[in-house]
Amino acid sequence: MRINMKNAEGYYDPTPHEALSNITREEKAAAKAAFKPLVYICSPFSGDIENNNKRTRAFCRFALDKGNIPLAPHLLLPQFMDDNNEQERDLAIFMDIILMGKCQEVWVLGDVISRGMSIEIEKAKKRRQPVRYFNKDFEEVESL
Repeated sequence: MRINMKNAEGYYDPTPHEALSNITREEKAAAKAAFKPLVYICSPFSGDIENNNKRTRAFCRFALDKGNIPLAPHLLLPQFMDDNNEQERDLAIFMDIILMGKCQEVWVLGDVISRGMSIEIEKAKKRRQPVRYFNKDFEEVESL
């Protein structure tokens, strides 16, 4: 948008130009600040399910507090799918990978990489999605 530097009489008047430029700049900054990236949460599920879910929920809160939208399908899918059924587990991993493709980053939590996590991490690397690793204290590390 081009803003005229002259008033209706044709005289140089920078005040409206400055005011409208500031408004445009503030609108762009507000739109940028409102953006929250979608982050895929990759963490263990099987084994100690209760504690793993508890840690994943806390990690999702951590991601939210950092200005992201966390997505942890392994908290949702077991509500209606059986992790002990191999076919349903494979379908759940397939669904996880589809959802992971919609995310801007993949955040990996924990000191141990499970079979399902390794599948997700490899797929993210093939897609060249940024993968960030966090230890059990939610501190970012180079890799696990």
